[in-house]
Amino acid sequence: MLYFPARDEWQRVEAADAGMRSDKLAEVTAFAKEVETPWPRNLSKGLAAGEATHEPPPWNKVLGPTKDRGGPNGLIVRGGRIVSEWGDTQRVDMTFSVAKSYLSILTGIAVARGLIRDVDDAMRDYALDDGFDSEQNRSITWRHLLHQTSEWQGTLWDKPDLVDRHRQVAEGADNSRKGTHRDLQTPGTYWEYNDVRVNRLALSLTQVFRRPLPAVLREAVMDPIGASDTWDWRAYSNANFEIDGEVLPSVPGGAHWGGGIFISSLDHARVGLLMAREGEWNGQQVLPTAWVEASHTPCPINAEYGYLWWLNTGGAHYDCAPDTSYFAMGAGQSIIWVDPALDLVMVARWIDSAHTNALIGRVMDSFESPARSASGR
Repeated sequence: MLYFPARDEWQRVEAADAGMRSDKLAEVTAFAKEVETPWPRNLSKGLAAGEATHEPPPWNKVLGPTKDRGGPNGLIVRGGRIVSEWGDTQRVDMTFSVAKSYLSILTGIAVARGLIRDVDDAMRDYALDDGFDSEQNRSITWRHLLHQTSEWQGTLWDKPDLVDRHRQVAEGADNSRKGTHRDLQTPGTYWEYNDVRVNRLALSLTQVFRRPLPAVLREAVMDPIGASDTWDWRAYSNANFEIDGEVLPSVPGGAHWGGGIFISSLDHARVGLLMAREGEWNGQQVLPTAWVEASHTPCPINAEYGYLWWLNTGGAHYDCAPDTSYFAMGAGQSIIWVDPALDLVMVARWIDSAHTNALIGRVMDSFESPARSASGR
């Protein structure tokens, strides 16, 4: 029988009972602590200086709240139980682009409720504003925004989409051309990691639910999976939209300019376990299985990306991880690593991104028999 942690209670398991080696897991923990991110602890100062975004003024202006970060922390979950843990996993920290994967989950909730009829529908059919009226934007679909292939053109919350044109997100990528002109392509034909466009998806979801997204997430996902009440999702100071006479905040899909999801590693791990269990939680189908599967199905023009989740197709992203792995990732670096085939979830916070693959390799080395899941499946 599958184990699901209850609220305020999460069973621990000995390494051997999870099919893992305690000595190797000790090496994982030690390594995770050693490879701390070079990012400053004072994130407000770092963001304002453009250190994280590679942006000049005024584009680097921080619009949302920030919080000084803690030290490296994380946990490994196998068979639903915690097998290894390091640092302060209850500390609430900023999470940056991990929030994008939460937007993917909320889109799945909207589809399940019939609020979005089809992900290939044009966004303009759902919009409560003119953001999809232009010739460039008229054919953009939900799928395009989920795959980051929308090529949406415009300015949202004082940030133009130009801010992230030519943006590169690979380790050691050259961002010297970030924020410079690039001719836009037909939606669906060009992949680009662009926070403004993801924030456009968040606004569109707010318009579909007609409620603040944090409230929807809490009711539909976080409460059913027993998450704590310490997490929050904060909007920019200027990100508000009036619906039915009520001014609602529109939250961002990251912390590029502050704001975003502030959350503990333990709560991240519950979300990762929900995905690993194909959307089921203790007999309740919180998220449709079909949506979970679609989320980690490769985008037609970028095999490393699904619905706002990073994939490991052909080991392309992390060659130490199996092809079956997929990731929610945020700058800084924070990751949620999900591998359903191994019944494995790992959350790691504030590690140097240059060492993520090596950390994953150490976890893989800790398995006694990687082919066997801890639950026996």
